[in-house]
Amino acid sequence: MAAMRIAVTGASGLIGSALVRSLAADGHEVVRLVRRVPAADGEVRWNPTAGTVDTAGLSGCEAIVHLAGAGVGDRRWTTARKKVLVASRVRGTDAIARAAASLDTPPRVLVCGSAIGYYGDTGDAWVDEDSPAGEGFLARLVQDWEAAAEPAHAAGVRTAYARTGLVVSGRGGAWGRLFPIFRAGLGGRLGNGRQYWSFISLRDQVAALRHLVDTDGLSGPVNLTAPEPLTNREVTAAMGRVLRRPAIAAVPAPALRIALGEFASDVLGSQRVRPKRLLDSGFVFALPDIDQAIRAALEE
Repeated sequence: MAAMRIAVTGASGLIGSALVRSLAADGHEVVRLVRRVPAADGEVRWNPTAGTVDTAGLSGCEAIVHLAGAGVGDRRWTTARKKVLVASRVRGTDAIARAAASLDTPPRVLVCGSAIGYYGDTGDAWVDEDSPAGEGFLARLVQDWEAAAEPAHAAGVRTAYARTGLVVSGRGGAWGRLFPIFRAGLGGRLGNGRQYWSFISLRDQVAALRHLVDTDGLSGPVNLTAPEPLTNREVTAAMGRVLRRPAIAAVPAPALRIALGEFASDVLGSQRVRPKRLLDSGFVFALPDIDQAIRAALEE
């Protein structure tokens, strides 16, 4: 596809920085939305808490990829932290959607970060984009998060929600914390290990986001997960196998609840997600296998 001017929020994060590198390498002009005073060409200021965006800086953008948001697993879910999580996603998305809608020439597509937490704990049952929302704080948050993009959709901007699973990367995110533990030979299953983890390699995550930008007609929720989710026990075995370290330790569910509080329910929960719409649209995974994804993460 011809080079485009593309705005990205969350450009300094794990996924955002990888996406920016990929886009720039292919000759696209990337506009980075930053919270501070812009210090370089290609930076545009916004304030997701206040709901303000320098819309002049978005002029000419054909696409916006909105990935900004406070880390869900970074801290315990206190009442104050929940407010931060909601504000960073819902207010931020509303600000971006309204800014896109207000432009004289709106972007043709808005790709909003989202999460498979939408489905809640699904046990052994498969779910796809047609499945209903689950229960719990995270499921409610994702529903509000996606709904906040409505102003862009109402203005005729093709809007896609990238419901992302666990991104396999050594650079950051939840998986980034696992690598040091497993390298030390202290890795093991969480709880009973039977809960499904719907993962995706960082390489496929970036490729899938670009696929959402490039594929006309692809809108609404799209699951960004590898085709075959694995149980936590199977993931643990793969980490030990690839890293050549024992992976026999286990963290009991009660210990996780003490350490993580309410978030432990999501860590111990099971989400067996199928990326139906992504596959139906012709996307081909480069690293669908967990061993491949882990090895690629080691080379990042």
